[in-house]
Amino acid sequence: MAEAPKSNPLEEFTKLFADLKLPASGNAEAVLAAHKRNMDALSAANKIALEGAQTVARRHMEIMQQTMTDLTDTMRSMATPDSPQNKAAQQAEMLKRAYERAVSNTSEMSDLIRQANAEALELLNKRVTEALDEVKQLVENPKG
Repeated sequence: MAEAPKSNPLEEFTKLFADLKLPASGNAEAVLAAHKRNMDALSAANKIALEGAQTVARRHMEIMQQTMTDLTDTMRSMATPDSPQNKAAQQAEMLKRAYERAVSNTSEMSDLIRQANAEALELLNKRVTEALDEVKQLVENPKG
């Protein structure tokens, strides 16, 4: 049995684009400049996403520290002698505060994530729109 010839991915990629019959652009500088703007926009969007993730992680750590402090305070208050009715009332109040804080923290974290994603997406959407306009101009006026 003869072994099938191995294909070269670069040759296949080159052939694929050669088969598209895209109009030639005589303005290589414009194409390279557009590509650089694309990479700059992608880099900026990644930076925004990373900063957003860092903000979320930092806030999560603050929330965890506050939770541990609250838990310590709760344990101390539960260790004091008191009537069962007062203890039950204290526990109910503590649970209510803990639940309200958890809802608030979840909402805050969601807002932080949504804000970072919206900023990154806005930046990318703007660049895609610009890039499409640039492609249109290059097709209509290939000599620049």
